[in-house]
Amino acid sequence: MNELIPINTNEKNEPCVSGRTLHEFLGVETPYTQWFDRMTEYGFAESIDFGVINIFVNDDTAFGGQRKLTDHVISLDMAKELAMIQRTEKGKQARQYFIAIEKEYNSPEKLMARALHIADLELKTVRAQLQEQAPKVLFADAVSASHTSVLVGELAKLISQNGYEIGQNRLFQWLRNKGYLMKAGASRNLPTQRAMEQGLFEIAERSITDANGSNRITRTAKVTGKGQIYFINKFLNKQLAIATGNTDKY
Repeated sequence: MNELIPINTNEKNEPCVSGRTLHEFLGVETPYTQWFDRMTEYGFAESIDFGVINIFVNDDTAFGGQRKLTDHVISLDMAKELAMIQRTEKGKQARQYFIAIEKEYNSPEKLMARALHIADLELKTVRAQLQEQAPKVLFADAVSASHTSVLVGELAKLISQNGYEIGQNRLFQWLRNKGYLMKAGASRNLPTQRAMEQGLFEIAERSITDANGSNRITRTAKVTGKGQIYFINKFLNKQLAIATGNTDKY
C-alpha cells in the first residue's frame, strides 16, 4: 500500500497520525491551531482521541534557528472522522486510506505479530523484575544458614530447602569441577587454596584412635557461614538463570 499519509504508532502500539500532517494533506486554509480547536468541538477528547506534543521546525525568517510548534497525535478513528468532516475529495481519499490501514492493522497476521511482541515485552519485564529482586531475596533466604560451619552434605540440604534440588554427591562433584575442592589424591574433597582464601571453607581436624592403639588425624572440609551464603546464592542464581533463559555463565 502506498503511503498517502505517514502512519506512526503510539505508546500502545496503535496506528496514529500527526495532526499537522493531516491538516497539510487535506489542504485546509485555516491555520492549523484554529482548525484543530474547531475540530475538537465535535466531541474529541484529549488522552482518548488525541495527545498534545511539541515539535521543532527550522525558522525560515530572518531570525533563523528553530521554533516550537504544537502538534497532535491523532488516533486512526479520529483521523477518519476529521477526514469525513471536511467533505472534500481530499477528505474522502484520506478516509478511505485510513480504513485500509485499519483493516491491515486488524488482520490475523498483524494481530499475531502484536501478541508476540506484547508477550516478549512482558517476559523481558518479568526477567528484569526477577533480576532486580534476586539479590535481596536470595540473601534473606540464605542468611539463616550462616551461623555455624556445616558439612557439604548439610549444605546440599540447605540449598535444596532454598529451592534448588541437589544431593550430597552431586554437590561434591560440582565443587570439585568448579575448583572449590581438590579432585584427587589424599587431599580429595579438601578445599583448594583459592576457596580457603575466599573464606568459604575451614578444615576440621579430628584425632581417631585405631583398634591397635595408634592415632591418626582426619581432615574434613566444612563450609563456613560466608560459604553457605555464597553457595546458596550461587545455586539460586543458577535457578534464576534457568528460569530466564540466561545460562551462559552456568
